[in-house]
Amino acid sequence: MNRITIKKLLALLIILLPSAAYSQDNSEQWIKLFNGEDLSNWIPKFTGHELGVNYRDTFRAEDSVFKVSYDNWPDFDGEFGHIFYDESFSHYRLLVEYRFVGDQVNNGPGWAFRNNGVMLHGQSPQSMTLDQEFPASIEVQLLGGNGTDERATANVCSPGTHYVRDGQLVTQHCINSSSATYHGDQWVTLEVEVRGNEVIRHTVNGEMVFEYSMTQLDESDPDAQNLIGQGQPVTVSGGYISLQAESHPTEFRRIDLLPLAH
Repeated sequence: MNRITIKKLLALLIILLPSAAYSQDNSEQWIKLFNGEDLSNWIPKFTGHELGVNYRDTFRAEDSVFKVSYDNWPDFDGEFGHIFYDESFSHYRLLVEYRFVGDQVNNGPGWAFRNNGVMLHGQSPQSMTLDQEFPASIEVQLLGGNGTDERATANVCSPGTHYVRDGQLVTQHCINSSSATYHGDQWVTLEVEVRGNEVIRHTVNGEMVFEYSMTQLDESDPDAQNLIGQGQPVTVSGGYISLQAESHPTEFRRIDLLPLAH
């Protein structure tokens, strides 16, 4: 190959490389799980109520924001709510922007103050029993500060499940992340990288705060036992995503998902 040909190839590469990089960046096909207008593709389930009942109009789309609202609630009596996206996923990145607002509804549990959660690898909403409080799932627990104390967010809670962290099986229900505390009504950006049951990583405002793997059903939990009895494997490699209503008003202005190859 002569020097002129080499020069031509180099020139062509210089032209093409930026285009290739741009194309790669734009090949990421993010899915807007919340369309900013309504709750299409989302299914509510409240404790003690049939699937599909949006009890007291708690879940709403208003002003381009996905809201968990308690302005129609005189008090709270254990009616925990979850709203499920109607498609299951296993390998993805999930990007959520959230904040806590207003006051907790009367008689809400003390632990539920400025508390919500993004449930991953969840059982289907159709498989939940009428009085079931929480789906068997992995919860990315969202907590807001009380204005004084440290209170990490993007923690892990595990209703009906276990997981492995640092080589050890974790059976404790909730474990705190290493995140900062976010007081007031500021928006917080959560990103979760989920690769089946191989690894799950939580990132808050650009900082990785929790990593774990080998998600699995808790064989001692009644809800998990029910699923296993129906033929679901103990190993949990995918499932449904849901948001919670646990008695404190919460807003989400972005819920986007990027499927990952596997």
